[in-house]
Amino acid sequence: MQYLQGGPTLKRIHLLASALLLTGSLGAAALPQHSPVPGGVAVIDLGPAGSAAPTARWGEQPIAVVGDKGRWFALFGIPLDTLPGELEIRISAGATTTPRTVAIQVKSYPEQRLTIKDKRKVEPNPDDLVRIEREQKITEAIKRRFSDPAPATDFALPAKGPLSSRFGLRRIFNGLPRNPHAGLDVAVGTGAPVSAPADGVVANVGDYFFNGNTVFIDHGQGLITAYMHLSRTDVRAGQAVKKGEPIGAVGATGRVTGPHLHWAVILNNTPVDPELFLSRR
Repeated sequence: MQYLQGGPTLKRIHLLASALLLTGSLGAAALPQHSPVPGGVAVIDLGPAGSAAPTARWGEQPIAVVGDKGRWFALFGIPLDTLPGELEIRISAGATTTPRTVAIQVKSYPEQRLTIKDKRKVEPNPDDLVRIEREQKITEAIKRRFSDPAPATDFALPAKGPLSSRFGLRRIFNGLPRNPHAGLDVAVGTGAPVSAPADGVVANVGDYFFNGNTVFIDHGQGLITAYMHLSRTDVRAGQAVKKGEPIGAVGATGRVTGPHLHWAVILNNTPVDPELFLSRR
């Protein structure tokens, strides 16, 4: 695994702060794959671990800092619309703040054309638009949350099945360009179990216009996962979940062409490629 080398709104969740036992942990964290591209994750080596973890920010957005094998690493999610070049983050340790630059490389994503039978899911009516706007405010607040525990980043695939639509696809629904595919699809049938890929706290459970029945899990420090189009949800907001624990079942709710699991990973309020978090051991 490569790293960048060098020196230096919702209520916070404390429910798992002690249960996770991850804050300040310096054991093997199975860090995500370093991929400094649009939609990727930059794994930034902050140097040897001291008595307290440094903090990192991109503008006003805090960035996760985790310990691994006696060193601190910042995990920086890069937005899909980022152009090649350099982004600057700030690393603070005690009274010292140091700027760091992250060189963003080029990555091109393929195009995917889909036909949706329910045309309202492609061209919503005025009532739908009101609902969509209301739901976007909820989901944006979830993605911005930054809770205390340092996250476990050694994820397991939340459903057993082949991977179908990959992250970043430029999507065209019924001939109309729409947002890129901001998750990873697992091709499994209705009723197949969906489980938590790592420990966390359920941040939200809801039925959304585009996403259908959805579960959001807060893993700590701005690492959020979402499970969409479910036929059934088996957890409630505020519930602590452990890695491998069932959270629902695959379905075909929301905007879909058929049953599957859409799995999204959000890091520092940015959707990133979930495959970067899957264990390669």
